[in-house]
Amino acid sequence: MNSATPINDHAIHRPAERGVDFEAAYAGVPSFMRRRFTRQLDGVDVVVSGVPLDIATTYRTGARLGPRAIRAATVQLNERLHPWGFSPCERLNVVDWGDCVLDMHRPHTVHDAIANHARTILASGAKMLTLGGDHYITYPLLRAHAERLGRPLALVHFDAHCDTWADDEPDSLNHGTMFYKAVKEGLVDPARSVQVGIRTWNDDFMGIEILGADAVHERGPAAIAQRIVEIVGDAPAYLTFDIDCLDPAFAPGTGTPVSGGLSMAQAQRILRGLQPLDLAGLDVVEVAPAYDHAEITALAAAHVAAEQLCLLAAKRPA
Repeated sequence: MNSATPINDHAIHRPAERGVDFEAAYAGVPSFMRRRFTRQLDGVDVVVSGVPLDIATTYRTGARLGPRAIRAATVQLNERLHPWGFSPCERLNVVDWGDCVLDMHRPHTVHDAIANHARTILASGAKMLTLGGDHYITYPLLRAHAERLGRPLALVHFDAHCDTWADDEPDSLNHGTMFYKAVKEGLVDPARSVQVGIRTWNDDFMGIEILGADAVHERGPAAIAQRIVEIVGDAPAYLTFDIDCLDPAFAPGTGTPVSGGLSMAQAQRILRGLQPLDLAGLDVVEVAPAYDHAEITALAAAHVAAEQLCLLAAKRPA
């Protein structure tokens, strides 16, 4: 490349739908992994979008800025990732839709706005990778995915918290109770579901198997991944990753940090063991940049999202 060669902004002017091309990753529009911003979904495999919500938090707010921080942290992740040996964008046509439009001043509209956002994307046949936002967003996303599939999903849930505390108020926005509602409403099949990294207690885990942080530390990532695959089997699964599953040493920038969590290396090794799963949808949530240091939480979430994409790409031929 000589000094006269223009450097394209691949978020706007992408030369090809798949593949990775050189550009100055520190410049231009910070789309997810430098993919093209578009709402034209013909031939698209995966749509990345943000849901900048944080009015369902029970402690620290700030996750509405999570999608922006994760996108910025992904711009240098287009290289071939170890140990996959490829960039997911070499095998998948991935685009960035932008963010779901929410009216924070009318909270009663939030659930339907997110569900309708997901319905529009899923109708194209593409899969969704969603960037949060607080964890409540997974509830309307599950609704749209279960409608699309016509059956309940297996839930593969990484978190410090089970988020199945009782809540029978239909209009409440609470990022600690949405999986209670999802099970009650038949969106999630608890017998095929698993929660990983949990280190808070609930007297009723709704029939979902708990593989807590202590289990990960004692049994190791490979055994945990194998157990997840056994539980889920061939059911379509929704993979949701709350960044506070990680210990605060690896993810301080989150709303409800709990000590004793997973390391990033443990989380990556578990994720890489989930290749047999039939993944219908994915998200990573609860990044709160105001509490982050040196962007390490956003970077962790960016790598989680990249690993999730690799799980989808691994099923595609090179």
